[in-house]
Order: sequence, then structure tokens, then C-alpha cells
Amino acid sequence: MILDINEDLGTVLLVHKPLGLTSFDVTYKIKRLIHKRWRKHLPEAIAKKKKVKVGHAGTLDPLASGLLIVCIGKETKNIESYMGLEKEYTGTFVLGASTPSFDRETPISQTYPIEHITFEGILAAAKELSGEIAQVPPAFSAIKVDGRRAYKSARAGEELELKTRQVCINEFEIVKAEGPEVYFRIRCSKGTYIRSIARDFGAILGSGSYLGSLQRTKIGDYDLKNAFTLQEIAEYFGEKIEIKEGAKIRNYGNQ
Repeated sequence: MILDINEDLGTVLLVHKPLGLTSFDVTYKIKRLIHKRWRKHLPEAIAKKKKVKVGHAGTLDPLASGLLIVCIGKETKNIESYMGLEKEYTGTFVLGASTPSFDRETPISQTYPIEHITFEGILAAAKELSGEIAQVPPAFSAIKVDGRRAYKSARAGEELELKTRQVCINEFEIVKAEGPEVYFRIRCSKGTYIRSIARDFGAILGSGSYLGSLQRTKIGDYDLKNAFTLQEIAEYFGEKIEIKEGAKIRNYGNQ
């Protein structure tokens, strides 16, 4: 893949989002690189007036890595068409415990036995969570309840009643199970929360479960293997950028 960014004609950029950064962090850094190039190569008066739109098509949680579609310039008009595409994720569920956020962002709040869980039971749980399912989003999510982001209310210790939504799990493959960790691959529709699947997976098994790791590998026909790192994008602009994994987490997305 050859990196080619044209902010005037519009560009669809596949980015490999690292752990710790929000999806907004990624778009902001790319926007800064574009403006910096303008300041270097255009007259100051023109550079100051030029503006570019940069947006992402489908949020990735800070604790998730992987494919992020970034639309630049005129291509931002087509963001909705990318957001509706099927997603593929790989990752791990950790059995025997639960957290308020259903992932590693919040501490373990309760533990459960796992001795009764068999591999056959794990396969059966995956099958039960396949196809059209009703899913309750996590309280620690960006969904708005009465005009306020759910995660803000959750962090304040407020009780929330989130509405069930229909999502489609097109494929739920159990790759392997080692101790409390279950490795999976999931293909799903827009709006699916993998963290909620982790919660429901544990409940079906008569235990607890939270999301240990998550990577988005595909969006429609777009593949992570064709994505560019932020370091590669910075080099394209003649700059260097240092990304510290595990940066401060500021909000929640759609996983």
C-alpha cells in the first residue's frame, strides 16, 4: 500500500489505532499534521485561512487497537456509509470476574467460580450469542441518556436504564481457551458492543466475564493489514511523532 493523502480532493485513510489513544486523538493528530504542512509550504496568509475536515467512521475504545477509517476533506461527507459496514474483531474474554465497565478500565468488582466451565460450554455460549440478538449497551459507553453521555453518569455512580437494541453477530468463532482467557473472533453489525458480549458470555456460563483485549481487524472489505501507523503517517508529512501506549483514557466508544 502506498500512502497518498489529498486533503483537497478527499482521502479515505486506513489507520492502525494504538492502545491508549481515543479515536478523536487520532483524527486530531492527523489534522495537525496537515495544517503543519500548509504552514511550511504555503504563504502564511493562505495557510491561516485554509481549513480541513477530518473525521473517523466508527469509534474504537481507548483500550482497543486496530483498524480506524479516517475520512479527510470532501470524503467526510461519506462517513455514514463506512460506519454502516460490518466489523470484525479479535480479542480475549477473561472468565471468572466482572468489572463495571465490562473491560480493564475499571477494577474487578466481583469474582466467580470457573471450575464448572467446559470447552463445550464455551462453544455453546458463543452459539447462543450468534445471529440476531438483543443487547443492552454498557453503562460506560458514549450513548446519550436524557441528553447526557452514559459513561459520565456511570462514573458519577448514577443508576442508568439503557434500552435493549437489536444487533447481528454474523460469526462468533472461539479460537482457543487457556485458563480463564477465551480467544475469539467476531463479525458483527454496526452498533454492537463487544464489551456487552463479554458480560453476556460470562452470564450464560454461570460465571462472570470481562473484555481483556480487543483489536478491530476489518471494516467491510477494509483490512487492518493495509492500515498505516501514526508514525508512518507522520513520516509521510516529513514529521516524527511519538505514541505512548496506555495514555490517559478520556472517553468511551462503541465497543
